[in-house]
Amino acid sequence: MTRWQGHISAWFPRGPWRWVAVLNLALIALAWAVPIFWLAPRAEPGALIPLHYNVHLGVDFAARWFVALWIPAFAMLVMVANTVLAVRVRSLSQTLDHLLRGSALLAALLVMAWTPLLTHVLYRFNIGKQIRSAKDTPVFSKLHAKKSGTPTMGGLLIWVTVLMVAVLLLIAWTDAPDSFLGRLSFLTRSQTLLPLGAFMASALVGLVDDWMNVKKIGPNGGGLGLWYRSAIYTIIASVGAWWFYFKLDWDVLHVPFFGDFTVGWWYIPIFILIVAATAFSVNETDGLDGLAGGTLATAFGAYGAIAFAQGRYDLAAFCAVIIGALLAFLWFNIYPARFFMGDTGAMALGVTLGVVAMLTNMALLLPVIGIVLVIESLSVIVQRASKRLRGKKIFLSTPIHHHFEAIGWPEPKIVMRAWVISIVASTLGIALALLDVGIL
Repeated sequence: MTRWQGHISAWFPRGPWRWVAVLNLALIALAWAVPIFWLAPRAEPGALIPLHYNVHLGVDFAARWFVALWIPAFAMLVMVANTVLAVRVRSLSQTLDHLLRGSALLAALLVMAWTPLLTHVLYRFNIGKQIRSAKDTPVFSKLHAKKSGTPTMGGLLIWVTVLMVAVLLLIAWTDAPDSFLGRLSFLTRSQTLLPLGAFMASALVGLVDDWMNVKKIGPNGGGLGLWYRSAIYTIIASVGAWWFYFKLDWDVLHVPFFGDFTVGWWYIPIFILIVAATAFSVNETDGLDGLAGGTLATAFGAYGAIAFAQGRYDLAAFCAVIIGALLAFLWFNIYPARFFMGDTGAMALGVTLGVVAMLTNMALLLPVIGIVLVIESLSVIVQRASKRLRGKKIFLSTPIHHHFEAIGWPEPKIVMRAWVISIVASTLGIALALLDVGIL
């Protein structure tokens, strides 16, 4: 068999999984075609993708085109990666069974289905984001005054949907483990129980924080303060560290290209530091329409691919469900956002990303995969240190995306450039992980 025959055989395997491969390709074709036909009538006459946008179309049109093209492109990248892996392990059926088996699509469809209901509730009860006082944050308040009152708690779409998918598939597996839906279940004690539990716990804490913001409770009427949030991140991370160390007997830290190192009880503070730092970074990144959603989608995509390469198929499926929910949420969250993610989404996704990174034992690749998150949080730390030690600021406003706003960058330009950086960084992270395990 030649190389190309191997590729063709992998894409269209013999047996019952052939139709799955064909269906997957058809869905990707539709993912390209539907946005084109949906958006084209709004373009300038005679132009499929207009080179210039008029005032009415504006950056909203450009942002939606970016999402419409980026989603199928990312899906095609995943398909190519699966083809390479399938040719290598000679088993595309296993690949499709564990990663591209419909969980992400189910999550995306559920998000789309109940978004109108959540939107109605948020607007009906005026659950809107409160912008901080101009006295405390003059630059930020001036830039975002127009966003005051925009509904928050949009992160409910993500974590509630993930929980619904997990529970529904678990029920299907309990009743009929060999059924199509039963085989989609991804809940296991060793791989997904902890990240799902951390996801739900931190989401509920974030929900309380969002409610405090809506009611103008807390420092400057903005919900929980920085130190309170950091303490909560640490508590949740401590529970995860205890589970890893005492329940799963994990005390080994993997350093890419150097091997595994037994760190003993030091694993606990390392775990807490990584999870808490990731949660903090995601929370700081969630400041522009679509910024956190896009960067998190690529980060979870990278760790989903790494988990799959390691044979942790349930964890990969868990990441896929989060990606499906995130992409559907992102459709409504890009500029101008219909609603914000809020702390109920950002806090939950940040904690979960850190836990997933630890579960794959590739946490040291997180600064590469989540480079945008790292830059955002570092800008805040550097700014605070400079104000305390030097008595003056380095940036006009932090996190750094607000600095770019202050110097005149349009919000969609900042977000799209962050997405591009995140995609490149996530792809690099996947490549490094595959090189480390010897797949590439």
